[in-house]
Amino acid sequence: MAAGTGTVGAALEQANTPSVITLVTGGIALLVVLAGGTLWRFARNVITIVHEAGHALAAVTVGRRLRSIRLHSDTSGVTVSRGKPEGPGMAFTALAGYIAPSVLGLLFATLVGADLITAVLVLVALLLLGVLIMVRNAYGVFTVVASAVVLGLVALVAPKVVQAPFVYLLTWFLLFGGVRPVVELQLKRRRGQARDSDADQLSRLTAVPAVLWVLVFGVLTVSCVIAGGLWLLQPLAL
Repeated sequence: MAAGTGTVGAALEQANTPSVITLVTGGIALLVVLAGGTLWRFARNVITIVHEAGHALAAVTVGRRLRSIRLHSDTSGVTVSRGKPEGPGMAFTALAGYIAPSVLGLLFATLVGADLITAVLVLVALLLLGVLIMVRNAYGVFTVVASAVVLGLVALVAPKVVQAPFVYLLTWFLLFGGVRPVVELQLKRRRGQARDSDADQLSRLTAVPAVLWVLVFGVLTVSCVIAGGLWLLQPLAL
């Protein structure tokens, strides 16, 4: 009996090693992003929250007045801020949305690499609180509150062996999930849709073709995947 218990304990300890967590959570996150359908549509709400939070943070950073955030059931979102309708500040605000999930994923990867799991949970809580304060529609409130409930269960109720895989999974998902919306954006643009997308707004603000801004989004998000992946895969190199 004691030998059996020891075997189970050893198996659990092995399953919770950084290298196993990294590979398993990375694979799950990639499958969710590539799967599409209902699974991706559901998970994409997380990307939308971070996307709009990116617009909001950028707007506040450049001195614009943040008015509201709306999150919709089709996983789209709108962030409204007041200030000069043109210039570098407005361009930075428009740029921040599509790269925000990937940049946040990269930040989380560096924290995970430094074994600061708790710091990631705290940052997620602050992000959700900030978005919740500015959300002005019922679905948006529901989405943010539901995300906060999941975070609270993981941070306050779940054992330590669950917290690390959750943070790894979230980090990988932000890295991989930040790329797919850029691809979807360009596909919509080719079909004549999304004429008021962030890329098109940037085109009007800077006179740089929208397709080049989509390329910028793509380069930045893929770069974050590479850099973040290197941080997360460090245990495998040890």
